[in-house]
Amino acid sequence: MAGGAGPALAWSGGKDSALALWALRQVGAEPAALMTTVTDDYGRVSMHGVRRELLRRQAAATGLPLVEVRIPAGCTNDVYEARMAGAFASAELAPVEEVAFGDLFLEDIRAYRESRLATAGRRARFPLWGIDTAALALRFLAAGFRAVVVCVDPRALDPSFAGREYDDAMLADLPAGVDPCGENGEFHTFVTAGPVFAAPISYRRGEVVERDGFVFADLLDAELIDPTACRAAAPRPGGTGGGGRRVVKSAGNGHLAPFACVICRIRTLLPHLVTHL
Repeated sequence: MAGGAGPALAWSGGKDSALALWALRQVGAEPAALMTTVTDDYGRVSMHGVRRELLRRQAAATGLPLVEVRIPAGCTNDVYEARMAGAFASAELAPVEEVAFGDLFLEDIRAYRESRLATAGRRARFPLWGIDTAALALRFLAAGFRAVVVCVDPRALDPSFAGREYDDAMLADLPAGVDPCGENGEFHTFVTAGPVFAAPISYRRGEVVERDGFVFADLLDAELIDPTACRAAAPRPGGTGGGGRRVVKSAGNGHLAPFACVICRIRTLLPHLVTHL
């Protein structure tokens, strides 16, 4: 690997990856590229369920190349490892010696990332590690970031939080025991504006649905003339067709395809955790 390249940044489109980008830029460590795992069958960001179109608009707004690690639904570890190896062989990532993550305090996640990257001759970097999450949430808002909650674990948080703006009011409404950054998988976000973007990401709200034990708020690309053109099919968890239970009917249309929100099951599905919210 050639020296001198900036780190790659594991990018989920959520607030912690946006904060990690902001932190890297503040110390002059401009990333060489963003890397995001996308479930190819559905055209959405793995774990979060955000449409590929919105992911690409985020990347364009950062001014950074985007490397999509495309995996199938129900991806096995062998296929996952092969797709990751292919991504690191790409022109954008081949020179990279370090990969940055937005993890905050989960030691097992950190150890897994460090171990897997070490086998590939690369290092892991954690620019937000150890920062108090309550302080970090306030820092996010004070810096001018804006985000929407796109996934909720209803075992930890009421489904009504799905689709809410991530703001002071939302933080004040969080029950005791829920991390303000959702680091334990209580919720995930999609960042729509902030100092890492050249311009805000416009979107329209779609449906809020429950799938596989999680509640997802679908977001539509507001710049599409016909938002149904990117409408994703909504198979059951087994992929046989049919829809999930509708929680709220919002303006706009489009169905959220099922995703395993694997960050919420970190201790049993560690091999699939590439991006973090």
